[in-house]
Amino acid sequence: MSGLATADDALAFVEAQGVVLVSAKGSGPSLVEAIVGLPVRGSWWGHAQGKRIFALLSAVTDSEHVLVCRLIDGKLTLVHRRLWPPLIRVAHRVGVERLARVRQEHPASGRHANHEIAFPRWVPAAVAEAAQALDEQESLATLGAWLSFATQPSSTIRKKS
Repeated sequence: MSGLATADDALAFVEAQGVVLVSAKGSGPSLVEAIVGLPVRGSWWGHAQGKRIFALLSAVTDSEHVLVCRLIDGKLTLVHRRLWPPLIRVAHRVGVERLARVRQEHPASGRHANHEIAFPRWVPAAVAEAAQALDEQESLATLGAWLSFATQPSSTIRKKS
């Protein structure tokens, strides 16, 4: 089997990439495609590896080291904790609505719901302090290409991934 085999592999992928789309096609790598090892046509829910994809995505999105938000094009995006301080430092350029933490709930009924925690309520105090100590230009340089995808006008944000 190609792709990412374990939750640790998936979390390491997010850490290495820094910013990753959950499953959407777009301007960044997709965790679902990294898990499968190939592009996924249609919804991953119907994919032959759907249960494994769900398990690995759940492990990653439940990690305290990963922010789930709508940073890139309004699509569900994973941001590794190592990038939280520079991202928070330039939040005013990104748009705070893109930095709301999204928590997904998957009840037994099969219908899932998204719950959002507004920025900056979810930000740990130590991360906020680290962000304040950063230089804005250095933060922009650290975020590099990801920031160019994230600074589209707010009107282009889609509500669904």
